[in-house]
Amino acid sequence: MKSEKILTRRELLQRGSWLTLGAAFAGLPIHLLAEDLAALDVSYAGSMGFMMEGPIKVSAAKSLKLDFHGRAQGSNALAQLIVGGSIRSDVFIPVTSGPALTVLKAGKTDSAQPVAKTEMVIAYSPKSRLASRFEAAAKGKEDLWKILLDPGLRFGRTDPVTDPQGRNIIFTVMLAAKATGHADLVEKLLGPTINEKQIFTEPTLMARLQSGELDASSAYKIQPGPLNLPYVTLPKEINLSGQNVHADHPDVTLAVGGKTYTPEPLIYFAAVLKDAPNAKGAAAFMEWLKGNEAQGIFRKYNYDAPGDAVALHA
Repeated sequence: MKSEKILTRRELLQRGSWLTLGAAFAGLPIHLLAEDLAALDVSYAGSMGFMMEGPIKVSAAKSLKLDFHGRAQGSNALAQLIVGGSIRSDVFIPVTSGPALTVLKAGKTDSAQPVAKTEMVIAYSPKSRLASRFEAAAKGKEDLWKILLDPGLRFGRTDPVTDPQGRNIIFTVMLAAKATGHADLVEKLLGPTINEKQIFTEPTLMARLQSGELDASSAYKIQPGPLNLPYVTLPKEINLSGQNVHADHPDVTLAVGGKTYTPEPLIYFAAVLKDAPNAKGAAAFMEWLKGNEAQGIFRKYNYDAPGDAVALHA
């Protein structure tokens, strides 16, 4: 299992490509930072890397005069680093409410505002021997779950202890098992909760699909498109896009890392941290995230509006 704290060469290359590709997709210039811009440190869910290090970074420099410094990692891991004082950021943007509540309960912020949402999909490699079958599944012509149970399938996901996506793919397969009546679907597809053969750091999953190292992986809808990777959408009842996913499935729980979790809607929350080195810039960035310019970028990069999600308070 890969460490969440040590960047591999693959991750560094992946992160380096986010800025160039993101700016190109946004139609924005690569040149963005001047020496007189105020630094803004933002810790965010690893799934947001492409957009945050590209168009958000560029636009924050142009519109807010802020030199955006991003830190991408699993949301739970970031929350613990913030609470423990190991990192000192201006803004924290996790996915799902759990990591945001961890920071709220520790008194590190007063509120967390919903800024976007997404849903679970299954991304796949165009180089996979199963690519044509996944394409058929995307068109509703083949059973996705039969493909995912193909012998020899190389499937990737993230660590459920440190990253919400690692838990969310397990919840998705749990819900699929309920919906399809295949009680052993989780065991057959994912194996043990901590399956070292499947677990990789989030920034590398899409790169592994691009190279053909993996056949398929868990993903949020926001992730495959910018890298021209195909994916299969999932029914609403299992893709964690619904605001009432926990209330609709009170029997679905997951015990991992000494904690018990329940399914949560895939909402991205943003919080200004109390000890922010650049408090003024953090407040301006927060307001900007909720405004038309930033929300337009979110829509362009396949993020959905947060809908009726409400703010979290201490």
